[in-house]
Amino acid sequence: MGRWEPNARGRLEQAALDLYLERGFERTSVAEIAERAGLTERTFFRHYADKREVLFAGSSALQELLVGTVARAPEPAPPMEAVAAALRAAAAVLQERQEHAHRRQAVIAANVELQERELIKLASLSAALAEALRRRGVDDDSASLAAEAGIAVFKIAFRRWTEQAEQTGQADQAGQKDLSQFIGESFAGLKAVTAGT
Repeated sequence: MGRWEPNARGRLEQAALDLYLERGFERTSVAEIAERAGLTERTFFRHYADKREVLFAGSSALQELLVGTVARAPEPAPPMEAVAAALRAAAAVLQERQEHAHRRQAVIAANVELQERELIKLASLSAALAEALRRRGVDDDSASLAAEAGIAVFKIAFRRWTEQAEQTGQADQAGQKDLSQFIGESFAGLKAVTAGT
């Protein structure tokens, strides 16, 4: 594949994921990623600050989606309903990229440094959700609580979704729940816990 061919970012992402799964994140260099993608290291660094960012580059788009969905929620919607709508919107996007999401998660699960980076990104998403709720007139504490609870729901749902794929295999997707179903179940679980049932 020539260096002039389009979709350099996608090629780098694919090459990085393949190499991380084959060799491990720690044992993969930027030079190897660029070579696998048929590009130069310079091209890599035009798209990503470092080899970790290949896995986290989509978080700004995810944040925009979450914040935008909260902002567009109907005015009388309580904070948790606005957060739930945002998580369902995110689930729809992630569902379309299911295989990529599962492969990415396998790489993160195998590396403590990446797990820490994931937690930092989730904290940033929570802060952005809380700020979006504040802009809707939700008080500071309620906004923070709703955002943190929403991110906790998302983490549990996402873990269950990826575990389902590991247990049943990617090829056997018939009958599998989608991410939005897991989000709905996790919100129901949160309500049951807070109601004391």
